[in-house]
Amino acid sequence: MERYLRSWRQDAFNRGQHESAIYIGDKVLALTNSDSDAFWLAQVHFSNNNFTRALALLSRGDLVSRNPACRYLAAHCYIKQNQFEQALSILGEHNPTDLIRDHNSRRKIQHLNGQSHVTLRNGKAGTGRSERSDERDRERDEDNNVRFEASMCFLRGLCFAKQNAFDRARDCYKDAVRIDYPPPDPSVAQEAADFTKMLYTTRLSKYSSPTILSNATETLSTHYNLSQNPDILLSRAETLYTQCRFAEALELTSSILSTAQSNDLASTNSSGSPTHNHLGHAPGVYPLHLACLYETGATNALFLLSHLLADHAPEEPYTYLAIGVYYLAVSKIAEARRFFSKASLLDPHSAAAWIGFAHTFAAEGEHDQAIAAYSTAARLFQGSHLPQLFLGMQHLALNNMSLAHEYLCAAFSMSTGSAPGSAPTPGKSPSIPLGGDPLVLNELGVVYYHQNNLTPAVDLFRQALTLATSLHCEPGAWVATRANLGHALRRMGNLRESLREFDECLRVGAGGNSMGYSPFLGGGAGGSASVATASGVGGYEDRGLIGSIHTSRGLLLLELGRTGEAVTALHEAVRVLGASGGGDAAGGAGVAGTLLSRALELWALEGREQDRQGLKALEEGNRSTHARGGSSSSRSRDTRTKTRPAEESRRGRGDAYHESWTDEVTHGNTESGELGSVDQHIEMDLDEEADGLLRRALGRVRPGRRRLALPGTPEQQQQQPQQQQMNETPGRRSGHRSNRSQSRQ
Repeated sequence: MERYLRSWRQDAFNRGQHESAIYIGDKVLALTNSDSDAFWLAQVHFSNNNFTRALALLSRGDLVSRNPACRYLAAHCYIKQNQFEQALSILGEHNPTDLIRDHNSRRKIQHLNGQSHVTLRNGKAGTGRSERSDERDRERDEDNNVRFEASMCFLRGLCFAKQNAFDRARDCYKDAVRIDYPPPDPSVAQEAADFTKMLYTTRLSKYSSPTILSNATETLSTHYNLSQNPDILLSRAETLYTQCRFAEALELTSSILSTAQSNDLASTNSSGSPTHNHLGHAPGVYPLHLACLYETGATNALFLLSHLLADHAPEEPYTYLAIGVYYLAVSKIAEARRFFSKASLLDPHSAAAWIGFAHTFAAEGEHDQAIAAYSTAARLFQGSHLPQLFLGMQHLALNNMSLAHEYLCAAFSMSTGSAPGSAPTPGKSPSIPLGGDPLVLNELGVVYYHQNNLTPAVDLFRQALTLATSLHCEPGAWVATRANLGHALRRMGNLRESLREFDECLRVGAGGNSMGYSPFLGGGAGGSASVATASGVGGYEDRGLIGSIHTSRGLLLLELGRTGEAVTALHEAVRVLGASGGGDAAGGAGVAGTLLSRALELWALEGREQDRQGLKALEEGNRSTHARGGSSSSRSRDTRTKTRPAEESRRGRGDAYHESWTDEVTHGNTESGELGSVDQHIEMDLDEEADGLLRRALGRVRPGRRRLALPGTPEQQQQQPQQQQMNETPGRRSGHRSNRSQSRQ
């Protein structure tokens, strides 16, 4: 009868018929009055959320003090009722460290126990069958008690964590793992240990040991065929997120959420929409999925997911987290803060909710409130370096360099998993770390930059870029770090190297428009992916950064004396920043516009100086031409040297000058009076040359009349004899005029 009732009880429990299981279990306990049946019935009450009835049942017959299993269940009932002090009074505050044994010694004991159960060669049995059965039962009970003791260590850790005693909670969790290890068959013990270690490795930080994490994930995916397991996919998505490869991480989280679930909601969905597959998943996947949607700018997907969760999971913390992320994405800070606060109230240990709540204050420039919220997050989540990083960034914004350096050093140590105080110090060239967050190194470099410690700042910026490359990070996400490196090099006087860094920033930034993402709510092959290309750097709409880089290039080009290129760069900066809207970008456009006007003035002054130098060179060329012209003897040589000097001096020596001079006239950069004087000088020089050529030509043609004077003033012409005037032919006179006019032309 007892066996029949226990079978009936178990079958009702397996089908979810808790009331029937409780009814039959009560009859079994009345027949047997055993501790195991009492514990089983209390478990049914616990599964049905009847914690008070379970505690009343366990308090009978002093079961809590006599049985470790009943003590564990009673403490768990108190924890479910948020009565942590009562739970600790049952569990005790100290772990049974005497149960922590060496694994090898336990295996040896089990191996020896297995050898004692054989028949000896002389025909005598080592132990009887009944004795072996009793021994196995005792070993089974001992193993069960050890597991319950390890579980109670875990419950102690929960109680200490709820009381914010995180150091003691961490020790309890470690002891729970040390006490409760799986004692498998010795032939598979090593493989089981490696498998368990790899599972724990995928849950660790993605910054401290990226190589170990990659090997563990690859082994679990290939050797154990877990490539499509949601936990393994989530670990890969977290790794991609730390590498700023948000689009790829979004694809993985979307594939997790699009997996068909065998829940009632999906089976009864009349519309057949694949968006309902976003329900019924582990809560840990939602914060990362929401973060990827935010980083890729998929506000429509955030809106739809928030409505879906609000309709079907209104009491879950991640529902309010999704709504808060959407409002933060559309810059409705007050609404976002309200929903982040609600999420943190529903789940006080939600790191995403606390950090999002603090981000709302930082977005409005409320640094004091943001520091208070980040400090709470740092106290609640001591295993994450992000609260320390954000605290350092807030103090950096407040110009508290010493506090910023302290918090950033703590974040550096936590992200790398190294000992505290291992962060680089000013005056020393830090070595490249094996792991860590490149953003921490960038922020430390900014602190050193503002403290005028330029050499360590340059080293840290370069380390951040090197580390980002080794982590296979998206290059476009680190344009700002490369720009910081360019500014530090500029202040150190390495102008050409700084210019190369800014040119590289623009090269990487120009490729940002090809970095698209595919946000989709549908799942699998049936979901339609709408590709949206993000503008800016690395998928961000950050035209302000690109505009500031153009401004920096303009400053460098001015310092290098390349004024024309500087004008072009500053003009591009004004164009980019002017199209970015208001805020800091508009202020940057004003600065770039002021620099552009100054650069144009400097460019005009340089052009005028070039005009003066060209005019001076032209005058010197004319004087040298006159000096050469007086010593000529033959007509052919005289013709070659005297009819071309002005043209050659203008074409040969003054080509570049006249080109720039003409441009200045076109653009109105030269005064009209100065241009008139230049034309007048050129015309006078040409007239003098023409007169000289004419006198010498007439002297050669009339060798017999050297006494005659050349036509000059009217008084001189009247003094000439009438006969001489009649002897001159009209053709010769007209030819004289024609020659003069041609010379002027």
